[in-house]
Amino acid sequence: MRLLLLLVVTALALTAPVPAQAGHGGAHGRSVLGLHSGWSFHRGEKLGAAEPGFDDSGWDRVTVPHSWNGRDGQDGGNDYYRGPGWYRRTLPAPTGGRMWLQFDGANTTTTVWVNGRLLGEHKGGYARFRFDATEALRPGRDNLLAVRVSNAPDPDVAPLSGDFTLHGGLYREVSLVLTDAVHLDLLDHGGPGLYLRQQRVTPESATVAASTRLVNDSRSTARVRLRATVTGAHGEVVAREQSGVRAVGGGQAVELALPLTIARPRRWQGRADPFRYQATVEVVDTGGRVLDRVSQPLGLRTAEISATDGFTLNGERLPVHGVNLHQDRPDVGWAVTPAQHAEDFRIMREMGVNAIRTAHYQHGETVYELADRHGFLVWTEIPLINLSTDSPAFRANIETQLREMIRQNYNHPSVVWWGLGNELWHDSPANNALLDRLAEVVRAEDPSRPSAYASCCVPDQAGITKHTTGIGYNKYFGWYTGKFGDLGPWADQLRAADPARPLALSEYGAGASAFQHQENPPNPVPASRWHPEQYQSAYHEAYWSQLKQRRWLWGSFVWAMFDFASDGRDEGDTPGRNDKGLVTYDRGIRKDAFYWYQANWTDTPVVHLNSKRWTSRTAARTTVRAYTNAVTVTLRVNGRQVGEPVSGAGRVAEWPEVLLRPGPNTVAVSGFKNGRPHTDTAVWTLRE
Repeated sequence: MRLLLLLVVTALALTAPVPAQAGHGGAHGRSVLGLHSGWSFHRGEKLGAAEPGFDDSGWDRVTVPHSWNGRDGQDGGNDYYRGPGWYRRTLPAPTGGRMWLQFDGANTTTTVWVNGRLLGEHKGGYARFRFDATEALRPGRDNLLAVRVSNAPDPDVAPLSGDFTLHGGLYREVSLVLTDAVHLDLLDHGGPGLYLRQQRVTPESATVAASTRLVNDSRSTARVRLRATVTGAHGEVVAREQSGVRAVGGGQAVELALPLTIARPRRWQGRADPFRYQATVEVVDTGGRVLDRVSQPLGLRTAEISATDGFTLNGERLPVHGVNLHQDRPDVGWAVTPAQHAEDFRIMREMGVNAIRTAHYQHGETVYELADRHGFLVWTEIPLINLSTDSPAFRANIETQLREMIRQNYNHPSVVWWGLGNELWHDSPANNALLDRLAEVVRAEDPSRPSAYASCCVPDQAGITKHTTGIGYNKYFGWYTGKFGDLGPWADQLRAADPARPLALSEYGAGASAFQHQENPPNPVPASRWHPEQYQSAYHEAYWSQLKQRRWLWGSFVWAMFDFASDGRDEGDTPGRNDKGLVTYDRGIRKDAFYWYQANWTDTPVVHLNSKRWTSRTAARTTVRAYTNAVTVTLRVNGRQVGEPVSGAGRVAEWPEVLLRPGPNTVAVSGFKNGRPHTDTAVWTLRE
């Protein structure tokens, strides 16, 4: 049976090659086959499309990941398609073992059939889920896989609302997972079946419990043992343990845990040293044959938040320089490639980011893997946004989404905070009871991590702010309300009212077009089509100057890292766009405020000429500004040096009343950093 299984797997791999996903053991007892190509797709309802004999010859041919809202979800008008879509493809099946269909993300409600047989339904757009397809698949023959996905609004499924486009489709990977009949649990809320519970971590030693749920899907009793191994950077074994032989009855499941001790552990230190071990658990029969193998990252660390010291990692205070991150790209929506995710992390590293908030939902496995590898701290959260339904079905669904998020991401050292929601508009008894229940779930599932909630639109001391370990606030002084300088006094007053409560700023930001410019602009109307880039710069200068003085905050998170699609918006230079990002939607332009943070958050030499894209000028006199962390900077206009700069807030140099001549003007700002010169140049043309 094992030989035949291997032959079929090899044949499938030739037609759909894909590496084993993180957490899967590849050829040792488990194989993962990517189902990328060969899909037929129809946007809309189609009666009978689940049946093998249905004619889909007129459908579109697509590859997965795929979303049907890549274009209409980004063009404004709040009229993008929200409804059902159908996917179909043939699926060969091996003989023997168990076969599971795995969906890494499909929005929002997904129903799956194999050969016309209903496997099940999943409600929720952001978590991985699996169905056991063994009994429905016909070994050695082509099988029909039919999937109906709908992103239509559902009062029982979160989110009910949100200031972003809810892209529909099979927008993450789809796979066929092949296992032995005896295996670690694949139906545990989409989790890996292996949970590395860190019990004690010190510089001298680390104690970890490798907890598993072992399932026997055969009809007879299996006699097996568990074998756990932890390896280091070069594959060296640093801990090993195995259980005695256990008898697991047919159709039964047992929970087993193996204690592991690592001497003198190298800890995961965020961006300073994002070191991870690899923990592997094998299920082995009495003859030594590996029935299943699962590997997971193991980053040893402690993390805490407090009302006085902010955030500490491994006992050392660490300032959290965070951003909010959505998961979409132009024209493809949420069907983002691993290479595009990797590009996002390179850009964030360049700016000096060390933390992300996965607004406002669980992101895909690739994002957490990249965060682990790059040493980013992660606040991940469930899509409890704005509104809720006071119904048993809604409460059950959002609780399930929370358990999925925790179990699927439990082993990622980057994940520090479990987020329970964002901006519920009503401080109602129902919402308070719901948040209280969700906080209980976090304590039961993972008492090692703090819970968090992002509040807005209700009083700061409202009941819904009291349920989580830490609280964050979304504040836009100087954009939607008030003025820049209101931030610091607001934070101080809130702390004074509840000095024991750990506080964070979970969102702050201002819109900006990279192509709209105005010197010393007044506060723009947020809903208008005029969002000059210079205002965003002034906003972030003022905010960071106040935030860095309040070291008791456990974090601050810019809204947002990248522009993103919000089809209901009509503002700035593009309909359907939230332009508060520090980088444009296509990742092509880093706005000026990006360099403000780079100058403050990194030691990378920064000499950035502000407003450099404002190339067509009408005023002869202007203020030239630069963001820099150089010790000294100079300005030359048309080759002639201008006088000494006036220091602005922190990392800003200004030269007021600089005179431009008619026609082209070459403007260059230079500075020395680490003993080397750095220069940024633009040509500004004065129109007469």
